[in-house]
Amino acid sequence: MDLKKIIRAVPDFPKPGILFQDITPVMENPTAYRFALDGMKSLLDPGKFNKFAAIESRGFLFGGPLCLEMDRGMVLLRKAGKLPAETMAVTYALEYGEATLEVHRGSFGPGDRVIIVDDLLATGGTAAATAQLVQKSGAEVAGFLFLVELDFLEGRKVIQEAGPVFSLVSYS
Repeated sequence: MDLKKIIRAVPDFPKPGILFQDITPVMENPTAYRFALDGMKSLLDPGKFNKFAAIESRGFLFGGPLCLEMDRGMVLLRKAGKLPAETMAVTYALEYGEATLEVHRGSFGPGDRVIIVDDLLATGGTAAATAQLVQKSGAEVAGFLFLVELDFLEGRKVIQEAGPVFSLVSYS
């Protein structure tokens, strides 16, 4: 199955000049969703990690099913103020401003090897911030997993020192 034929390109979203790669048609099609999950799973070596770190919110769409299929825990990385217990945070730069990611203290620890999962790799800022939180917790980044990678934005260069990068669909 060619997921590029299912992923919808939306011009000028969220602002003029951006060609947004919309994964919602994949989610709407159970066969395509299953194909995407199976493809993402096939990129991973189950012996190399014990947890997923899923980035809010679309990372949850892939991390949840994958953690169940692979019998691994899933830790949620959320925007500031969304987690109820004590958290650790990292603030990082966006194109226009800043964002903060948080994780519950104790969700990762020494000995954990973590796959960071999200729907799309663009500039790599959010994935890099997630890697910082994983490492700050004493855990190790075992890799990054994305459904889509926008190669031309070179996000891989930003994160590849922290761990290997796996993506199912690439756009040049």
